[in-house]
Amino acid sequence: MMMFRRTGTTTNVLLVSSLLLLMLPIVCFSFSSSSLSSSVNVNTKKPTKTTILLAATDVTVTTQDNDSSIAVAESEVEVEVLPEVPVVVLSKKQLKRQEQNLPVNKLKYKLMKELRNVGKEYQMFEDGDHIMVCVSGGKDSAALLVLLMDLQQQLIPIGINFQLTAVHVDQKQPGYDGVPLVDWLNELGCEYEIIEEDTYSIVLDKTSPDKSFCTMCSRLRRGILYSKAIELQCNKLVLGHHADDSLETLVLNMLHVGQMKAMPARYTSQRGKLAVMRPLIKSFEKDIEEYAQLSKFPILPCNLCKNQSGLQRPQVKLLLATLDSFTPDAKKNWLLSLSNVVPSHLLDQQLRSNIGMNPITGEEEEGDINGDFLNKE
Repeated sequence: MMMFRRTGTTTNVLLVSSLLLLMLPIVCFSFSSSSLSSSVNVNTKKPTKTTILLAATDVTVTTQDNDSSIAVAESEVEVEVLPEVPVVVLSKKQLKRQEQNLPVNKLKYKLMKELRNVGKEYQMFEDGDHIMVCVSGGKDSAALLVLLMDLQQQLIPIGINFQLTAVHVDQKQPGYDGVPLVDWLNELGCEYEIIEEDTYSIVLDKTSPDKSFCTMCSRLRRGILYSKAIELQCNKLVLGHHADDSLETLVLNMLHVGQMKAMPARYTSQRGKLAVMRPLIKSFEKDIEEYAQLSKFPILPCNLCKNQSGLQRPQVKLLLATLDSFTPDAKKNWLLSLSNVVPSHLLDQQLRSNIGMNPITGEEEEGDINGDFLNKE
């Protein structure tokens, strides 16, 4: 603390206040003031302590009574000079790599790779296609739409140009608010249509108390979507079902129907001969869910099925989750088994006949089947 005298009275002024007034212009201009007794190198790698000579000057001090001008004697202060922070300019390549390393983009790259592989394997995306994207308001269909819009731009340079139209069905459920979804679709800049159909009342009326709403609800919605696809002259329709959906369906059919039936990646509808496709059928829910959360997609809750208790699919989901305790690749391998079937080791005689095997003995009938198809013990 420094002592100053003014008109016979003593006024205490904090050293910091005085020094700041004098030092700020000096430090900001690289200490290039005539009042300094030495030069300062701001490019030092480590903080250094430098002595600065402050020339005598007048300082205006504001008090409660009035403003007064006081004289500050010449003095020396020691300050710490921080090293200059270098400015790093990244190249376009470095910026792109930095962006790709973001968690959301890593997930997007993984999902896009899986989608492209499925699309190529089942010839899903061809030049001239008009594809209807069924957007339910959930995470899966939202992720699918964004990925397809990116894929659309990626394929144009190689001569594959297809049209996308997003379609959402407002089923008139209580508490439904589609505004966030519509705002998001507008932000994406994609073509879309919203269909209003009161399937909610029909489902409640036609479903018995001990049955799940989901079966009736999905059938009604699917019929509405097929009709819209035909109206829009779409030749293909894509759904957001993923690998977990397929495995859960397989287990449910085996437990309740006695049938090995999952979800195909592609099939043709009887009505309208539409190609119904599932590009995310080999992508797992955990990746899609995390990607949707990081991307902050608008999610519309289903107020119909979530209020039902004793549903089978959530229980099967828990069952599948326990498989990871056996091996980390349990679900992955189970999914792989759906495309790696060995008919000779199953009990379906019709399947044996369909691929050219003797339905009883399992022997190959010469000329009807490629012998490499079977994996023999």
